[in-house]
Amino acid sequence: MMKRKIDDLIASIPYAKTLGIEARLMGDDLLLVLPYLPTNIGNPAIPALHGGAVGGFMEVCAMAEIRRHNPDLPFAKPVGVNIDYLRRGKPIETFARAEIVKKGRRVANVRVRAWQESFDKPIAALSGHFLLPVDK
Repeated sequence: MMKRKIDDLIASIPYAKTLGIEARLMGDDLLLVLPYLPTNIGNPAIPALHGGAVGGFMEVCAMAEIRRHNPDLPFAKPVGVNIDYLRRGKPIETFARAEIVKKGRRVANVRVRAWQESFDKPIAALSGHFLLPVDK
């Protein structure tokens, strides 16, 4: 899928637009970027990214990865999602990459890692099942 199609894909998700999510291609991998925005801060005293913003960011990343492999079908729908918050999200750019672990006829299992300064130090991880759209 070309970069322009990925940008259009992300722009079609209202919540992704609210968070300011951007897409980048790194070779064959899709990398999403959550830029620092004051509206994405949950606790201004620390300051720390809002957990909901991080969770939504990772969910968008999972859905975009599934859609990248099924560009002609509607978005997959989350069925069950588990998020582990591992570190405080600092007020800087955050990155996420998704991996489809298993894709069946109706459900895909996806894992997402979100990090800031180092891929080896994730701030959060998502594991989820997504209902795939039916190809009619």
